[in-house]
Amino acid sequence: MTLNLAEVYIERCDKDSEEVIAQEQASFLSTSLTHLKQHMNEFIFIESKDFEPIKTDSLSIEVDDVFKTYMVLLGFKVQKKHAAIIKSYFEENLHGENIYTSMMFSGEDGLWDINIPIDNMNGFREDMTLREAISIIYSFLVQLISTIEQQ
Repeated sequence: MTLNLAEVYIERCDKDSEEVIAQEQASFLSTSLTHLKQHMNEFIFIESKDFEPIKTDSLSIEVDDVFKTYMVLLGFKVQKKHAAIIKSYFEENLHGENIYTSMMFSGEDGLWDINIPIDNMNGFREDMTLREAISIIYSFLVQLISTIEQQ
């Protein structure tokens, strides 16, 4: 599974109001991840058909206001029965101190609402681009899906 991101929809949004600040082109993915620390009031919403293999339609990336860590938020399309596998995968594959994740299953939507710290993923560097951050998120989720399918 390779990540192309040729066709991608990107919005910069205000965290408080969720209003769109600007729609961006794919070239915006070359922007440094630090853009989010420089604009703490923003999150980046990215939608792509290339996310289908990782069982989501979109990713939101932001900096957590309290912990100042980079977070990815997504709706993960796997069954509720996989909760223990997901939790175990996070414990085994997120590295560092003060790892904060959250996950809640929505029966209404039939998916997991998950927040994962990007800072704690293998390959994270604060000077990476948004495209590179999406790439490590993608790899992390591909491995999670593989782990679920092996069970």
